[in-house]
Amino acid sequence: MRQDGQRQQEKITLPYIPVKIKFFICHGIALLWVLFSIFLSLRWVEDLGRIITIPGAILVITGLAYIPGYLNAFLISSLLFDRQPAYKIDDPQVPVTLLIAAWNEEQGIAGTLRKVAAQNYAGQIRVILIDNNSTDLTAATADTVGQELGLSLRILREERPGKHHALNRGLAEVETELVLTLDADTLMHKSAIQYIVKRMLSSPADVCAVAGTVLVRNSRENYLAQMQEWDYFLAIASVKRLQGLYQQTLVAQGAFSLYKTEVVRATGGWPDVIGEDIVLTWQFLQAGYRVYFEPLSVAFTTVPVSLLHFARQRSRWARGMIEGLKTVKPWEQPSIFAKYLTGVNLSMLLIDLAYTFAWIPGMFIAFFGIYWIVGPMSLLVLPITFLSFYLLYRYQRYVFRTLNLRVRRNIRGFILFTLFYQFLISPISVWGYAQEALKLKRVWK
Repeated sequence: MRQDGQRQQEKITLPYIPVKIKFFICHGIALLWVLFSIFLSLRWVEDLGRIITIPGAILVITGLAYIPGYLNAFLISSLLFDRQPAYKIDDPQVPVTLLIAAWNEEQGIAGTLRKVAAQNYAGQIRVILIDNNSTDLTAATADTVGQELGLSLRILREERPGKHHALNRGLAEVETELVLTLDADTLMHKSAIQYIVKRMLSSPADVCAVAGTVLVRNSRENYLAQMQEWDYFLAIASVKRLQGLYQQTLVAQGAFSLYKTEVVRATGGWPDVIGEDIVLTWQFLQAGYRVYFEPLSVAFTTVPVSLLHFARQRSRWARGMIEGLKTVKPWEQPSIFAKYLTGVNLSMLLIDLAYTFAWIPGMFIAFFGIYWIVGPMSLLVLPITFLSFYLLYRYQRYVFRTLNLRVRRNIRGFILFTLFYQFLISPISVWGYAQEALKLKRVWK
């Protein structure tokens, strides 16, 4: 019976499809969806055109429906094709260095280091904590906890403020071929380093970085944190999987990623920008390297629970995206995948502007029975959005089962995330774009 089952499994194994063929198939599917959307929206364009002219209506609806629909259709079809390559090494033992840039993290650094000490990784883990001019007892607390846990821990001090200064200070002291970055408030699953190193060692030689999966650890604190739990669990993770399929993950995020040390040094280290991890990753891609994503390498970060801190963080991310576009233009990328994926960020500008200046006012006037912008036709984008969420939820459940984790019930957070999250994100992103355009002072915290 077992042999029969194996033969049956072999029969249903899908044939290998080259990544470039998947890329064009998924674009074809997305294009068909957009053509269908255009056909359905002709009346919407006509009605809105009477108010703001036909070209204006087309521009607004493109930002609200056509581009989001295209991107969602491309995402869904890509996820259906996604198959993670098998690991070639099961129990890696190469030494790694973990860089933790910390500023006033006295309260949380002990928990972060305990999770480092609890890793089931067979190789040596060297930890370098860079105290970025803290005014509390971050360094002293880390030293005490490190000695208690028997960690291989070095503590450096970097007086110049800025995460890039701290990481580059630590990079100068790294002696291992692989280097990890971890935020000081981020807790790794016990298998996180094992999985991310396995992915790196199982990858082609031109893969220079692997982004880990970052999820939310403090989702019970308030409504804002509950919404962010779903953002990380579904939206951000889905984009990472999409980019990982095409081997061009756009952000090896500083919160938790693995890099080849010499490639980081050859690229010049982390740049002096507010989105240092974004720009560094795009420079990798421009140099012809590839960046992978490992969904089973999971870490949990603390997200902002006040609207002010949330707005600062997300406007910083938006500003970092603009820095990346200015540093490395999409058409300067050597890979067709990198050209497309970085170019998608240009469309995000239109989407955020459309949602901020058209969708939000449109929702307001819809309450008074005026459906110029928001109405029955505009809701057609929701089914494909929910389908993408469903597919990602299934993938994420597999990840959690593999890691012996449980997906927390957070129905209220999901409803709030689905209905209201875009109302927060788009205006905040537009503010981030304006900050970069006006060259306003950078704010990291």
